[in-house]
Amino acid sequence: MSLEEIFKEADLILPRYPLKEAALLPTLHLVQRSEGYLSPESIKAVSQYLEIPAVRVEKVISFYTMFRRQPVGKYLIQVCLNLSCSLLDADHLLDYLKGLLGIDVGQTTADGLFTLITVECLGSCGTAPMMQINDDYHENLTETKISEIIESLRKEAGE
Repeated sequence: MSLEEIFKEADLILPRYPLKEAALLPTLHLVQRSEGYLSPESIKAVSQYLEIPAVRVEKVISFYTMFRRQPVGKYLIQVCLNLSCSLLDADHLLDYLKGLLGIDVGQTTADGLFTLITVECLGSCGTAPMMQINDDYHENLTETKISEIIESLRKEAGE
């Protein structure tokens, strides 16, 4: 989807907001959903579309960890390392996942399927340890569950 098409979609949400600038977060989400990340070109285009300084857009992107500045794999794996998850061996499960995928934190597999990152908290402490893959939570993790999840995603992707 081109930026023009994305902004046509954004035009539909603008009336919900009292000021154009107030639509910044949903507009960034639309761009990222379409392009996979926020490139310098798309950041400039959002700035122009919403008629706000590019530095304002940059500040918002740098504040929220959900926005990405680099392309990621088809499946973005976010492993929670907060206290509850750490107490239930999240560090060990992260090491297991790194071995299973053959990558380190911050890297993407050679086939472009998986990107692995860590996050501070995903707000699911009662079902720790957990990880989020794209928009889906995977809770009460074990090595076996992680292997099954990765295998299922590989099959889904046609690997």
